[in-house]
Amino acid sequence: MSRIVLAVVLLLLLVAGGGFLLLGAFPPEAKVQSIQKVLPNDRFQRSN
Repeated sequence: MSRIVLAVVLLLLLVAGGGFLLLGAFPPEAKVQSIQKVLPNDRFQRSN
């Protein structure tokens, strides 16, 4: 029984390691989104 549990744990570790390697080799692309924010002129007062 302990051999089966050990085999399952090793298989899960192998799959998880492969997944990390796959994500490291082929990372998902970042989503590009344009952002516009209007800042009020009151924030940028000059002291002349």
